Amino acid sequence: MSNSSSISHFLLLALADTRQLQLLHFCLFLGISLAALLGNGLIISAVACGHHLHTPMFFFLLHLALSDLGSICTTVPKAMHNSLWDTRDISYSGCAAQLLLFVFFISAEVSLLTVMCYDRYVSICKPLHYGTLLGSRACAHMAAAAWASAFLYSLLHTANTFSLPLCHGNSLGQFFCEVPQILKLSCSKSYLRELGLIAVSACLVFGCFVFIVFSYVQIFRAVLRIPFEQGRHKAFSTCLPHLAVVSLFLSTVAFTYLKPPSMSSPSLDLSVSVLYSVVPPALNPLIYSLRNQELKAAVRALMTGCFQKH
Repeated sequence: MSNSSSISHFLLLALADTRQLQLLHFCLFLGISLAALLGNGLIISAVACGHHLHTPMFFFLLHLALSDLGSICTTVPKAMHNSLWDTRDISYSGCAAQLLLFVFFISAEVSLLTVMCYDRYVSICKPLHYGTLLGSRACAHMAAAAWASAFLYSLLHTANTFSLPLCHGNSLGQFFCEVPQILKLSCSKSYLRELGLIAVSACLVFGCFVFIVFSYVQIFRAVLRIPFEQGRHKAFSTCLPHLAVVSLFLSTVAFTYLKPPSMSSPSLDLSVSVLYSVVPPALNPLIYSLRNQELKAAVRALMTGCFQKH
C-alpha cells in the first residue's frame, strides 16, 4: 500500500485463534459492558432523579458516568462483533470515528477526575467558600470546559493522525483503533508532529496528576486536624472513592504507555489495554456506590420505585 488513500479498512488484533476462545471473549466483553451500562446507568438515573443529590460532587459524578459509558460503548461493541463473527475488519472511516470518540471520552475522564479532586479540596479545606467557589454556574462552566477541551483535543489528534501517509500495511496490534498503533503504519517523518502532540498530552496528564497529588496532600492534612473521629471518617469516606478511581485509571494508563519494550508481548499488551479501556468504566460505579451511603440509598429507592411500578 503506497499511502493512506489506498486503505479502505484496517485489520484489528484478533482476540483469540480458536472459535471457543473467541466466543469466550465475546461473553466476557458482554458481561463487562452490561455491568458498565447497568452501574453507570443507575448512577445517572439516581443523580438526575434524586433532588437531594443535586450537589457539585454528584453533578460531576454524573458526567464521569457519562464519559465511562461513552468510552466503553466506543470500543467494546466492535470487539464483540469481531469475536462473534470471526472477523478483524474495521472501515477507514469507522476507525477514525472510533479513535475520535475514544480519545474524546478518555480526555474528558481525565479532566473530570481533576475537577472532582478540586471539588473535594474545596469541600474539606475551604468549606466556608464552597457555595461561592462551586456554585451551579461555576460547576456548569467547569463541566462544559472539560467536555469542550476534550473534543478539541480529540479532533486535533484524529486529524493529525489520519493526515499521515500510511505505507506499512493496515494491521493494527490492538483490538480497537489507537494512536500509537496507527503511527506504526506511517512512513513519513511527519509522524514526529504527532509524537510532539503526544508529548504535550503526557505533560498535561502529568500536570493533572501533580494537581491531584498536591490537593490530596492538603486534604489529608486538613482531615487529620479534625478533632472528632466521626468527622475524620466522614471526610475520608467522601475522598476514598475518588482516590481509588483516579489510582485505577492513571495506574493502568501509565503501565500501558510507560512499560519498557522488553516487557511488551501481544498477550500482555492486549490484557493491559483491556485493563485500562474496559475495566475502569465497569468498576467506577461499584467503587463510588460502595462508600457513599447517599448514593446507595438513592439507587435503592430508584430500583424499588421501578419494581413497584411493575
